[in-house]
Amino acid sequence: MQQERINRLRGLLQEKGLPALLVTNATNRLYMTGFTGSSGYVLITETRAILLTDFRYATQAPQQAKGYEVIEHAPKPMETVRELLGTMGIKKVGFEQNDLTYGAYRATSQTLSGIELVPTEDLVETLRMVKDEGELAVMQEAADLADRTFEHILTFLKPGITENEVSLEIEMFVRRNGGAGSSFETIVASGERSALPHGKASSRVLGTNEFVKLDFGALFKHYCSDITRTVVLGKPSDKHREIYNIVLESQLKALEMIKPGMTGREADAVARDVIKSYGYGDNFGHGLGHGLGMEVHEAPRLSMQGDIVLKPGMVVTVEPGIYLPGFGGVRIEDDIVITETGNRRLTQSGKDLIVLP
Repeated sequence: MQQERINRLRGLLQEKGLPALLVTNATNRLYMTGFTGSSGYVLITETRAILLTDFRYATQAPQQAKGYEVIEHAPKPMETVRELLGTMGIKKVGFEQNDLTYGAYRATSQTLSGIELVPTEDLVETLRMVKDEGELAVMQEAADLADRTFEHILTFLKPGITENEVSLEIEMFVRRNGGAGSSFETIVASGERSALPHGKASSRVLGTNEFVKLDFGALFKHYCSDITRTVVLGKPSDKHREIYNIVLESQLKALEMIKPGMTGREADAVARDVIKSYGYGDNFGHGLGHGLGMEVHEAPRLSMQGDIVLKPGMVVTVEPGIYLPGFGGVRIEDDIVITETGNRRLTQSGKDLIVLP
């Protein structure tokens, strides 16, 4: 698996005319090497794949980073990078421009004086967009854990508890059932707060006859799931049912239509047009979804700016919503994988309006 990723990255470097790439992003390091330590650098050249790390990982790194030369770097890691590039006669190296701060770039350029530093963007991230079968199997497990968490939290929800208590129960259930934790800060937004698209859990007490919006995910074996369900505590009003059914129609239409060859913009338009047709277009202000993987927000984006063409193996969220300030809001979200002919849902929780007593 690691060798295949090395070869694919070398292909991208060849297209860019780069003899080497220095990977500094922690998630990209994990993806490329399988090394789970907290510190390290990856140097990929035409003939060598090197993981540089420190003394703490002298035993762990060779066990995890199959196919890599593991080298213990000097107290100043870039000095070791300079020595390696000099030994190989490499005078030009790419770096991840979105990862290095300006200060780190200045320090790196000083240490690597005489070597041309070439900014690159999203090289490893491009590889990460399309998941292999092993990744998809793990992501299915992460989605299954999110589904079980939702099933559990339905038994916990009741008037009189706080949003913070609900969030803590979600976190505890994920951890008790094999997850490393939540894949992002859990959103629990009830009543009028459910109109906040990213209303993180607060001290608000759950009431009756109101929405409770739950947006959470499980981090499992370094991969994320992301699910949103909106339920009603008590008796739903006609307005509750109206906007819930519109969002559900929008989401189901998107799930029916999304397929390889579409752009993120085209996928977004499928769902957005449904909501617009009911007069709530101004109340759906975010994109339809985003890529999902080792990070909860990755490429590609399903939005009005989404130019990337969807391909089999990409995993994305589908999460339309309607948000009415002062009243409440609804979002329904599933994780899907793009297939050869359409898409397949990873999250399987039901989506009919759930009314809890």
